[in-house]
Amino acid sequence: MKTIKRFGLAVLTLGLLLLPRALHSVQGEMPRDQVSSPEVEKVNRFLNGGEFTRAAQLAGKIENVRHRDAAFQQISVRQAAAGLRQPALDSATRIQDPHHRSAVMTALADRPATLRNDLGVSGSGLLPGEAPGGLSQVFPGMGARGGMVQPDFDALIELITTTIVPESWEELGGPGTLSEYAQGVYVDSVGTLQRVTQLADNSLLSSIRAGSVARGANSNVMRNSALRKVSLNRLEREVQRLWADGKPPTAEMANLAGLHKVHYVLVYPETGDIVLAGPAGPWTSNAEGRTIHQDTRQPVLKLDDLVVLLRNAQQNQGRFGCSINPTQAGLAAAKAYQEEASKKPLHPRQRDAWLEGLRAAVGKQDIEIYGIDPDTRVGRVLVEADYHMKRIGMGLEEGTAGVPGYLDMLPKPKAGEAVPMDVLRWWFTLNYQAVHATENRDAFEIKGPGVRVLSENQLLEENGQQVRTGRSSELNAQFARNFTQNYDALAVKYPVYAELRNIFDLALVASLIERERLSDQADWPQLHFGPDRPYQVAKYRTPKNVETIMNYRLIEQKHIIAGVSGGVRVDISESLGKGRIQTDEYGLLKADRTAGAPKEDLKLRQWWWD
Repeated sequence: MKTIKRFGLAVLTLGLLLLPRALHSVQGEMPRDQVSSPEVEKVNRFLNGGEFTRAAQLAGKIENVRHRDAAFQQISVRQAAAGLRQPALDSATRIQDPHHRSAVMTALADRPATLRNDLGVSGSGLLPGEAPGGLSQVFPGMGARGGMVQPDFDALIELITTTIVPESWEELGGPGTLSEYAQGVYVDSVGTLQRVTQLADNSLLSSIRAGSVARGANSNVMRNSALRKVSLNRLEREVQRLWADGKPPTAEMANLAGLHKVHYVLVYPETGDIVLAGPAGPWTSNAEGRTIHQDTRQPVLKLDDLVVLLRNAQQNQGRFGCSINPTQAGLAAAKAYQEEASKKPLHPRQRDAWLEGLRAAVGKQDIEIYGIDPDTRVGRVLVEADYHMKRIGMGLEEGTAGVPGYLDMLPKPKAGEAVPMDVLRWWFTLNYQAVHATENRDAFEIKGPGVRVLSENQLLEENGQQVRTGRSSELNAQFARNFTQNYDALAVKYPVYAELRNIFDLALVASLIERERLSDQADWPQLHFGPDRPYQVAKYRTPKNVETIMNYRLIEQKHIIAGVSGGVRVDISESLGKGRIQTDEYGLLKADRTAGAPKEDLKLRQWWWD
């Protein structure tokens, strides 16, 4: 039970339902506030009297950023001590400096002891306004909670104040109160009891309704948008806020507000935003369990993929991929098997058994994933797309119009011509026509289909060693060209190819941010999404090997045998290397950047807009 005071008088007792959550391990200490100014001291005086709302109002008006951040740190600590978990997180969110904010969030999530130490309270001493056991109720592991189940007022408060025009509430400078209720009291979003007043002309309710209508077009993430904007640093802040509360990202966050393509990367140093912009809209799940846009049926972009690729850009300079290859011993056994079988005619009814014997001789192919954690969604998509492409090439899956299988493209051999065992290599790589940029390097436009298939013919020695030639036969190269030119149609029929294109788009975005030092421009240190930071991406069981992909075709009583290897190869330097980024000389990209700027009426916790 918790007593909240206003002007030093006890006015309301709240019950809190506080759920256990997993603790997170993060390095770094919560900053010790050594800032002293008349404004900060005045904030502390309000806090000592339990006046959270007045303290927050005053803190929001402090012009010095360092002093303002220190004030909100103090408010957050006191709210946490009073058992007001959600308001404490709200106050921490308003800390502007990302390092300071991240440290406070970490302290709220992991180390409640630092909250006491930060204010010089040790042992069993209580913070001003704190009931006995306050911190132990807010943070697991600080002592037994016990007692009966009580209502979760924080959740209700958050629902009301974040749903009904949040900026209209008093702590954010709005008109300040709700229409009158018979009981005459309510609890505001910073946890302070407020007396309800009634406006004689009911103008508050009218303004709330009008404001809701005016913002309707920008408040529904499930509406189609030709160009939705997602601020990465604001998104990270809100994801970290949920993490500090022991909660996962929302569906809107996990699906990047429904983006299914990235057209622009926009940078706004004046507001500290790095923004992705592209088409977006409502999403659903298809029969394969993929999250897809309801109209286009194309997969949406994923937060987990973005985080994996941001970390790759910093740690591996945008290089990653996978390789699916038969073993040397398996290829040697297959070559010997084929040479033995070619010594005598093969009865038609023996062909299937013969092919199975050949596959058994080759054995399974090994999967290697490099540059990223193999047990992530990115790793799984790389393997799935590559394996499926090879099945189309070998005629084991249907392609689309314009994409026949490789064996179906083979001409009849000339009389007396030897029929070799071909070892083909096909792999996916980047395919961006250009990246355009403004002269100031604060806006980038991504152009191109994103993905292409390359090919190579390899020689096979007696011992099964594959010898790279660096060359591709015309027929092999034609299959790769067909696949590339019809990639859009293939991505519609098989969404895994659209998933691969999304990953390539995000890889380009992540490397742009790293290579162009966009994080420095926007003061975004990636303290939650970066390498070795708290955000944890979902893990999957990515296979370590797959069944061999090979097939044959009988032409003029001769077996044409083909085996295939390859993978996915991404090296961002091929797309963002010297001279690859072109300056927009017409001013169109600059105009697009201006149109996409964060709006002045953007809500405190809003991270996307149309």
